[in-house]
Amino acid sequence: MKLVVLDAKTLGKDAELSGFKKYGEVTFYKNTTQEDIIERLKDADIAISNKVKINKKTMESCPNLKLICITATGMDIIDLEAAKKRDIEVKNVAGYSTHSVAQHTFALVLELLTHVSYYDKFVKDGGWIKSAIFTHIDNPIREIYGKKWGIIGFGAIGKEVAKIAQAFGADVWYYSTSGKNQDNKFPNTSLEELLSKSDIVSIHAPKNDKTRGLIGKKELDLMKKDALLINVGRGGIIDEVALKDALENEQIYAGLDVLEIEPMSPNAPLKDLKFKDRLVITPHVAWASIEARKTLIEKTYKNIEDFLQK
Repeated sequence: MKLVVLDAKTLGKDAELSGFKKYGEVTFYKNTTQEDIIERLKDADIAISNKVKINKKTMESCPNLKLICITATGMDIIDLEAAKKRDIEVKNVAGYSTHSVAQHTFALVLELLTHVSYYDKFVKDGGWIKSAIFTHIDNPIREIYGKKWGIIGFGAIGKEVAKIAQAFGADVWYYSTSGKNQDNKFPNTSLEELLSKSDIVSIHAPKNDKTRGLIGKKELDLMKKDALLINVGRGGIIDEVALKDALENEQIYAGLDVLEIEPMSPNAPLKDLKFKDRLVITPHVAWASIEARKTLIEKTYKNIEDFLQK
């Protein structure tokens, strides 16, 4: 078997990928552009991709291709209909990053509520040495305890966040974007009520026809003054132009790990903000704890083994 890993760099420089070699001859590429993909896959039996798109044209030009392994949960990078017609099996990995994404959700929330980076910088810049008093609380700190926490998307990650938020003392409720994920432990509500009454709103939904543009100006205007909006789901669920307006009008705070265009565009609406302290943004890393990536790679190996044993 000839295997090609199209974007190994996305799995981290510390990722151990040598296990792919036990399945055949492996070629590793740090990243692959659409211009290069056909040349790189032309003799491949198995393609491994995280975010490199494999379309109908690529499949038609790569006659040996039998299996596409996605090192992620989302399958939107693959033309699934074209793969089915050519009898190319497509396998993804689900459930590997639940704890990692939940943890990152709280990292964003806690940064917005407690401003750890601000206080760390104050001390390291010498502010505490110069202080006439023992403390410095110029950037107000708020608690999760007692807050109303609304969760949009109530799959495995949403449920994990609900459990942790409840442990912090938050009052949790949710809105299921699919209508399929129900949980009697927490109340279900409409999107409008959740947005208008929650102090913290976190998004844990996939991007699809039901969620694309789900949070626009109308929805943002429903939110409470100084509420937190967290998105660790997918970019494109929030209208970023409307969000910029809400942040610059000092309506809400936001913590994001995803954008509609990734990597971030030089012209991204959220690149330059008037009130930068109202936004915390990370480069799509919520999924990527060491433990989650190790599980992801192991499950990808298992997908290959299952395919080869058929």
